Amino acid sequence: MNRQLLVALGLLAPSLVFLALFTYWPVLQVLWQAAHNQVRAGSPQVFVGFDNFTGLFADSAFRKAFANNLIYAFGTVIPSLVLALGFAMALAKSNRVNSLFRALFFLPVLVPLVAAASIFLFIFLPNVGLLDYYLGKLALSGPNWLGDPDIALYAIMGLTIWKNAGYYMLFFLAGLQAVPADAYEAAILDGAGPWQRLRYVTLPYLKPTIGFVLVVGLINVVTQVDHVFVLTKGGPSDSTNLLLFYVYQQAVENYDHGRAAAGTLVMLALLFAITFSSLRTLERSFGEREA
Repeated sequence: MNRQLLVALGLLAPSLVFLALFTYWPVLQVLWQAAHNQVRAGSPQVFVGFDNFTGLFADSAFRKAFANNLIYAFGTVIPSLVLALGFAMALAKSNRVNSLFRALFFLPVLVPLVAAASIFLFIFLPNVGLLDYYLGKLALSGPNWLGDPDIALYAIMGLTIWKNAGYYMLFFLAGLQAVPADAYEAAILDGAGPWQRLRYVTLPYLKPTIGFVLVVGLINVVTQVDHVFVLTKGGPSDSTNLLLFYVYQQAVENYDHGRAAAGTLVMLALLFAITFSSLRTLERSFGEREA
């Protein structure tokens, strides 16, 4: 073994140790726990095979959390992307006014999710919250935003859209810089209106950006759960229970680490599927552009 290889291994050793301790070892633990179970705390773990996965899919609370996550993903990612694209197109030109609005729209991104949830907790308080206060000025009475099972999930969606739209706007601003001015000029000469230019010029050039932002958005809706802790803790009646919060409940509240590990692996499988399909879409988009 030559000296250069030894030096390289020595430099990489600290990173490899941290990767082994904090990445690979936890992954192995999750795999182990998903196939084992404990009858009671302190008892030895017993191999149960796929029983944890069978129990997971048979659990109505898991199915409810899965359905909630689908609704939450559809109700947050698409509106966030539409708003972000609208903001980016409106603020594409660089000037002082647009720079100010860009900063204002990006400001929610800088607020930690727990702090943002605390702000929205004050906004959604029934009768005394900021939202009900202004509705009262209009002689209207608002519902119990976080206490009504039919509304609570949509209230959390509002927080998520407010938090993420400015972040996605940055990617669309960068993507719009790649749209050639000649394409717009040719479309205008052909008599294309604003909607036609959006459909036939802007959106085709933004396909890779849309694909990338879609991946980021879908990953966020699976991995972000801090606002659920602060606002509803999964209630009322599990109406805001998401997959990651379900895993937390199983591991921390019910001490069912086997089922929690199985839920974690299901979430990882979903993330891999989302990422793989989106990357294939990005590859096709780049291939079409190069062609």
